[in-house]
Amino acid sequence: MTTTLRPDQPERHGTGGARSRRYTVCVNSRPVGGIELSAGLRFGVMAGRITALEIHEADRRRGRATVAALAAEEVLRGWGCDEVQVDLAGDATPAQRLAETLGYTERNRNMAKPLSGPAPELPAGSTVRPMTEAEYEVWNEHQTIGYVEGLVARGVPFAQASAQAETEHGAILPDGPRTAGTLLLTLVHGRRDVGILWLRLRDAADPAVPAWVYSVEVGEEHRGQGHGRTLMLVAERECLDAGVTDLGLNVFGGNTPALRLYESLRYATTRRYLFKRLL
Repeated sequence: MTTTLRPDQPERHGTGGARSRRYTVCVNSRPVGGIELSAGLRFGVMAGRITALEIHEADRRRGRATVAALAAEEVLRGWGCDEVQVDLAGDATPAQRLAETLGYTERNRNMAKPLSGPAPELPAGSTVRPMTEAEYEVWNEHQTIGYVEGLVARGVPFAQASAQAETEHGAILPDGPRTAGTLLLTLVHGRRDVGILWLRLRDAADPAVPAWVYSVEVGEEHRGQGHGRTLMLVAERECLDAGVTDLGLNVFGGNTPALRLYESLRYATTRRYLFKRLL
């Protein structure tokens, strides 16, 4: 049997070389499903995306999706893509198994937790205080440098990475530590500053967007002492005190300690983002 992709709509084009198209998945010319592909510049590389893949119920569990995904990779190679990306719902177990079989690697995942009950107590000796303006200047520079280095490592030219970091931080923290709906808190334990929490309680532009932990940082000399967990308890406490009942976060692939921490606090994966280099 021969599995092919048959275009079922004209190709769409956008700025910067962006393009997309939907195909019918066929086996010996018989339609068995559909797949949609797109491509565009992202973080300095031409990235293709499998934005949708569905095989009809009667044709599942016969390898149709696997062959269709491989055929999609060939199309994306022809479009000049350096990598292919997919994002999957947290409970999409069959799709996750397929992606792993085809050699996809998790780049990052979103996790979330519904909050309820009384605000959690902090461990004895731990308190928090707002970040000062002077501390913010140092912290923001450190955050920006780290973000730029991460983009450059992924192939983004330095000038572009710097401009992107400035734009994004300006949008997220327009008023620095005084940005509405955002908390920048320093964790103090035993009279020593040991960590920093960056928490958005709500999005001023869209109140429906959940609260978000942007960053949990523990000083290197203070790691392994439970301060990361304390910072997450601070985030949950601040949310509950503000009447916020859902909290989300992002964790990068390979950050096993952070993943274990969030899982131990009962955060569940809501979305996985995977990629595969196209050789």
